[in-house]
Amino acid sequence: MTSSPLITSIETIYQKITSGSSPSDLSPIEMAVIEKVIAQLNDGQLRVAEKIKDQWVTHSWIKQAILLFLRLTPAKTMEAGDFSFFDKVPVRKWNGKEKVRVVPPAFVRHGAHVEPGAVLMPSYVNIGARVGTGTMVDTWATVGSCAQIGAHVHLSGGVGVGGVLEPLQASPVIIEDHAFIGSRCILVEGVVIEEGAVLGAGVTITASTKIIDATQKDPVIYQGRVPKRSVVIPGTTIKEFPGGSFGVPCALIIGERKASTDLKTSLNDALRDFQVSV
Repeated sequence: MTSSPLITSIETIYQKITSGSSPSDLSPIEMAVIEKVIAQLNDGQLRVAEKIKDQWVTHSWIKQAILLFLRLTPAKTMEAGDFSFFDKVPVRKWNGKEKVRVVPPAFVRHGAHVEPGAVLMPSYVNIGARVGTGTMVDTWATVGSCAQIGAHVHLSGGVGVGGVLEPLQASPVIIEDHAFIGSRCILVEGVVIEEGAVLGAGVTITASTKIIDATQKDPVIYQGRVPKRSVVIPGTTIKEFPGGSFGVPCALIIGERKASTDLKTSLNDALRDFQVSV
């Protein structure tokens, strides 16, 4: 992580603006500090969240810098290939040196980082997000602001990975290395999908979703994280309401990813090990 003077500068500027100062009160040096943080996010020198001693840590000061950038940058007309748009944040222009395969219309906003070797089908990656090497972001998948996608992850078609800028202390959605995320999965509210997990099509996980390990005689319930190498499908669990008993969505862990699937790139193959298909 970067030096404390940069952190102190951002925190001071953020306090200044949120205390009522006008954007015009900021000096050119202060504006340059904000733009430096966004540029370092864009280049991969900084990241909103990182794993330190096996724990994911969110750097709220970087989120402060993103909020300042969005607040202080005026909107204007911009071009991206054949597209014209009116926004505050430009989108990445690719020249091949990045070693990222980009299929139009895939959009990556400035301030998001995509590592070499990633593949972007028509999709969207928001500011502050990070996409690891070898990762496939498939058609119409969205990677929300500050989300952290690991290496060699597969985000299938239509996957929605939620973003978060506020509250500042809130953790982003994190998908660790080698995870497979099936079509139309929705992952929001800072959930963590641990390394090698496999999610079948249509799994929705929020911070409050019950993730039930159905492989145990006495089911174990997780919330906010899917354990590593778990194979997960959509399910329902019964909940009591004043009006009666109703099934509410949950996620079911039906097994552990086998070594035989580690070299497979097909989500279908991984799920068929457990007689389940997408």
